[in-house]
Amino acid sequence: MKRVAILISGGGSNMLSLLDSMAETGHPATPCLVASNDPNAGGLARAAARGVATAALDHKPFGKDRPAFEAELQKIIAAHAADIICLAGFMRVLTAGFVTPWSGRMLNIHPSLLPKYRGLHTHARALEAGDQEAGCTVHEVTPELDDGPILGQARVPVEADDTPETLAARVLVQEHVLYPAVLRRFASGDRTPVYLP
Repeated sequence: MKRVAILISGGGSNMLSLLDSMAETGHPATPCLVASNDPNAGGLARAAARGVATAALDHKPFGKDRPAFEAELQKIIAAHAADIICLAGFMRVLTAGFVTPWSGRMLNIHPSLLPKYRGLHTHARALEAGDQEAGCTVHEVTPELDDGPILGQARVPVEADDTPETLAARVLVQEHVLYPAVLRRFASGDRTPVYLP
């Protein structure tokens, strides 16, 4: 049974979909921690209500000293004996010093069809480009932003009257399906990508 730490920065909707999936009989992973860089993140209370250990490590007191913040975060994760880290709306860019020791054991979900639109404002950029479809990607985390081997993608058609908000809402529905599917396969040792229509 793989132990999973989930890192969030907000309400944690993807985190909840992962927790729901891991609660299913026969799942190869179990949640050991939900941690956030924002002590006020709504997802912390939602995780605690499900009986999952939580931790908050405010990044603000660390200023621009990312390595110091990450060293403390690593201590928290190590104390919960995590095997896998899932980034689920964690809005901090992690340095190579943190990522490299977790190589092959850290996943992220990104709201675009990578390699398109790394970084922020993915839905607005897809609309500006006139794309016919958008979607989301789960990938292994590497030191390069939103890079790393793709483990799954789900596609969503772009509608003529879409705004960034309406497109984001439809993509989020698919995120909640894709991420649990990828984690289940990944935790069982299968890295074959999952592609949802």
